[in-house]
Amino acid sequence: MHAVRHALGALALCAVFASAVAQELANGIFLVAAPGMRDPNFSETVVLVTQPPRGGPFGVIVNRPLGRRLSEMIGEGAQIPPAADMLYRGGPVERTRLLALVRAAEAPGGSFRVREDVFLVLDPRVIETVLSGELAVRDYRIYAGYSGWGDGQLQVELAEGGWFVAPAGAEAIFSRDPATLWRELTRELAGERT
Repeated sequence: MHAVRHALGALALCAVFASAVAQELANGIFLVAAPGMRDPNFSETVVLVTQPPRGGPFGVIVNRPLGRRLSEMIGEGAQIPPAADMLYRGGPVERTRLLALVRAAEAPGGSFRVREDVFLVLDPRVIETVLSGELAVRDYRIYAGYSGWGDGQLQVELAEGGWFVAPAGAEAIFSRDPATLWRELTRELAGERT
């Protein structure tokens, strides 16, 4: 009986440790889809992932432009800089919901920190202030939908080799050529493994 209790205690400790590692993994990192990813939603994608205050890991695909201009959606009078005038597919969840990644000195309302000066904005009113120029930010991107994982789901996908994990710097997050980001990161990560 003592051995069973000891084994159960060890398993519980391992579960707590694995949960802590998974939560740490999900704070402001890139998940880079492994070559051959079977899920078409994530094939050749780079997902910026963070751990929000509540819920499971959450993020947006940073390298998949939708081919639609924000200025076309918003209409006349939109003062959107050309470098930011693109809508991105953030993921397969709630594709009609808009989210924003912003680079700013301080956290805008309705947001949470992803990396040093990068924040994920969920509040549509704050996104409007970014788009109108009312809220000054260094850089921003707008996403339709997001990517999310249920409890333990991301850990399973990582263990099965579906993703590589890479640091997510602001320069890469707001890359001027996001279409090349997946190839660049997989090349770097493959070099590290040889």
